[in-house]
Amino acid sequence: MALIALVRDYIDRMLHDIPGMKVLVLDPDTVGMVSVVYSQSDLLRKEVFLVETVDNASSSRESMAHLKAVYFLRPSSDNVQKLRRHLAAPRFAEYHLFFSNILKIPQIQVLADSDEQEVVQQVQEFYADFCAIDPYHFTLNIHNNHVYMLPTVVDPPGMQSFCDRAVDGIASVFLALKRRPLIRYQRTSDVAKRIAQETARLMYEQESGLFDFRRTENSSLLLVIDRRDDPVTPLLNQWTYQAMVHELIGIENNKVDLREYPNVPKDQKEVVLSSVQDDFFRANMFENFGDLGMNIKRMVDDFQHLSKTSQNIQSISDMSKFLSNYPEYRKTHGNVTKHVALVSEMSRIVEERKLMLISQTEQELACTSGQAAAFEAVTTLLNNESVSDIDRLRLVMLYALRYEKESPVQLMQLFNKLASRSAKYKSGLVQFLLKQAGVDKRTGDLYGNRDLLNIARNMARGLKGVENVYTQHQPLLIQTMEGIVKARLRDADYPLVGNHFQQNRPQDVVLFIVGGTTYEEARSVALYNAANPGVRFFLGGSVVLNSKRFLDDLGESQRISKSSSLV
Repeated sequence: MALIALVRDYIDRMLHDIPGMKVLVLDPDTVGMVSVVYSQSDLLRKEVFLVETVDNASSSRESMAHLKAVYFLRPSSDNVQKLRRHLAAPRFAEYHLFFSNILKIPQIQVLADSDEQEVVQQVQEFYADFCAIDPYHFTLNIHNNHVYMLPTVVDPPGMQSFCDRAVDGIASVFLALKRRPLIRYQRTSDVAKRIAQETARLMYEQESGLFDFRRTENSSLLLVIDRRDDPVTPLLNQWTYQAMVHELIGIENNKVDLREYPNVPKDQKEVVLSSVQDDFFRANMFENFGDLGMNIKRMVDDFQHLSKTSQNIQSISDMSKFLSNYPEYRKTHGNVTKHVALVSEMSRIVEERKLMLISQTEQELACTSGQAAAFEAVTTLLNNESVSDIDRLRLVMLYALRYEKESPVQLMQLFNKLASRSAKYKSGLVQFLLKQAGVDKRTGDLYGNRDLLNIARNMARGLKGVENVYTQHQPLLIQTMEGIVKARLRDADYPLVGNHFQQNRPQDVVLFIVGGTTYEEARSVALYNAANPGVRFFLGGSVVLNSKRFLDDLGESQRISKSSSLV
């Protein structure tokens, strides 16, 4: 299970070697890192009877001398100061301190000086400073994600902490993989260049000894790219299970909050979608909505058969057999209820927002050329009373990204219509997107109309037709992966950091998207890995986007830019 297995192994080692009853103390970041790979029952099996946050542990004075404390924290100065106060008045019998990344020497000194009662048994670095949401997909959950869109020449507040967090997360992934990569970045992105250079400085200068893994220099690659090179993917509606749940409802650290949805059963108000813990989800997370519906029906039929069997208890032997299978029965019941609730709620949203109608136009804007037909289709949807404000905005953005140079007059007409039809529309937001991610800013061949090879490939797809009009879009990331595997990634567009050069095809590649990944891209990476066993791609980013988060970040960046007179 790749990244998930690495993080699970760290937590296993952390908890297994400390016998007896334990309390696990986490910070807000490591709560997410642990929860995506470890369930509550997993923790109980390791004799963890209490989980506290480091802030709650700070406020409590209750002595728990019967418990051993296992701390797993990010090595931030704030956390080290909280630990210093905990050690000054210890509540637990023993303290075992684990950090998710590299500790600085002064921080170790502070902890040593604070341990006057000698309760600290060990201090270790376990490199899991990222959230492994899927085997090949990780996120850093950076809260101020919008800062990547602000001009770096101004060095806005928060930009350094954003870059530091990105560098820490990337470094941790490579330490967990035991690799020191060659590093490339997208030439047109200042923030990608900055993160790539600071990562190289850490790996090759400041902590070169830590990254000295023998004979791995040419076997791995880090490519840092900018979300703005493909603004289309996070704007599209999604029609495969995992991506669709995030787009329509939202997923945070594999948890889905359904409390606002009245038709959902009370015991399903917060559910977990984990490819580790849920067999049905693992098998169906990349399936399209139509196939998913049939698979859920099959699961319900199987469960009804199981229920009838459980009702037919006629002997002590039958009862014994049912009780031995009861935990599995309950788990299956919970799973069936969860997936039926999710799909029912998504079906309601699709119908309510007329998303099948909207999505067909979105896909045509993303995948096929034809400006006049596109203008007519978007205009018709803008006039449709059933179309929501966010869907109107996304349609105009997708049209603008594709036809910004071809039809400025029609584009202005759409801007005016959007402003008149959508009361919540922030004036100038589409124009701000074009300034951020328009054709003059992008490196990749987003629409397959710059490069002869891509033009030919698109013509072949057009002649062959598409299997499903709602899932015909392919993220730009697929071109990038093919470019790496076939050594077609141009040095001029994606320069190397330092005096290094790529000799052989890399075996492990981390694609880090500054500004955030999408579940559509994560699906593309997982499917590419399955079809190409000679290379492993890992996808990571500052956050996991859906269209709402992408638009929120864009709006916040526009607001700050206006108030700072940067635009």
